[in-house]
Amino acid sequence: MEAQRTGIYLDHAATTPLRPEVLAAYISALGVVGNPSSIHSQGQQARRMLEEAREAVASSVGADAVEVTFTSGGTEAVNLAIKGLYWSRAPRTRILVARAEHHATIDAVEWLEQHEGAVVDWIPVDALGRIDLGYLEAALADDVALVTVLWANNEVGTIQPVAEIVALAAVHGVPVHCDAVSAYGHLPIDFHSTGLAALSVSAHKIGGPVGIGALVISRSATVTPLIHGGNQQRARSGTQDSAGAVAFGVAAALPLLDGTALRDRLIAGVQATVPTAVLRGDPVDRLPNNAHFTFPGCEGDSLLFLLDAAGFSVSTGSACQAGVPEASHVLLAMGLSEPDARGALRITLGHETTAAEVDAFVAALPVAVDRARSAGLADRSPTLGGLSKAL
Repeated sequence: MEAQRTGIYLDHAATTPLRPEVLAAYISALGVVGNPSSIHSQGQQARRMLEEAREAVASSVGADAVEVTFTSGGTEAVNLAIKGLYWSRAPRTRILVARAEHHATIDAVEWLEQHEGAVVDWIPVDALGRIDLGYLEAALADDVALVTVLWANNEVGTIQPVAEIVALAAVHGVPVHCDAVSAYGHLPIDFHSTGLAALSVSAHKIGGPVGIGALVISRSATVTPLIHGGNQQRARSGTQDSAGAVAFGVAAALPLLDGTALRDRLIAGVQATVPTAVLRGDPVDRLPNNAHFTFPGCEGDSLLFLLDAAGFSVSTGSACQAGVPEASHVLLAMGLSEPDARGALRITLGHETTAAEVDAFVAALPVAVDRARSAGLADRSPTLGGLSKAL
């Protein structure tokens, strides 16, 4: 394979580039002087910008502005939701959570288990990555502090039955937090109609800047803060990032990305050119920009490097676990063996992705797969030395 750089970016689930209108608004807002908590005119100008942005973010998820607490990103929003709901629900100690969640959720609940006495009840998922509603219903009881679930899986793209989950939890008065970071900007979200207690979102997944996200907290929910010292927001202290909020608000107001046709073109192309590839996740109820495959006999990391050398940026799964040579916990939770789970690639599309770029990826993929296999890169401990032979 020729190491030809074409610069085709197909890893938008990890982060997506700043949209031009977002960047322009961000740069302009960075020039505004004033702490939004100050009462002088410059401070109040920053406050107006901040609150207008809060309105935009709230509108994008069908919530009220007062329900939006800005955070440093999706991970903080998830931690604030899970830990804050758990602490506010004492003495209840049980947390219901699926094995296929993002590591922000898994690490947060395991921390509560190790340090706060939480009892974690792991909900199984099926072979498509969908939560087991029967298990959830049987596990719900009055001692449950909260349920936390992804709106759509960040690796395989499967959309979860959020409304059904909330309805089951409501029978026992149990609050539900939903990590919607992957779904945000791709699927319509109406916070009020869901009945959720809390919803996490992040700006850099929708064309906004890294470093700002939000936790949407229902008026009826109580969340104990993680950070204290000023009470600038309902559930979070600290000087607020007005410029970041402005950029987030502009990104939040952009139309949803409907990449279904392009995603289906990608999936069909991969299946036609690499017949052994296995599509993972729900084939229908999946994120409109997500295609996730496993390739028998290949290492995902090896395929990633080979494709990168050819000028295509993809991933093996969550970027938060990038560089860690281990099988995806999501695929293992779905019942795959470790060897099968290691041969994974996630390809995710963005606003600027074109049909020509998808076709170029599909054309390059079979060569990468053949080279990975022929070079013996299905070894369970691939080395860069072995990879260099394939290149």
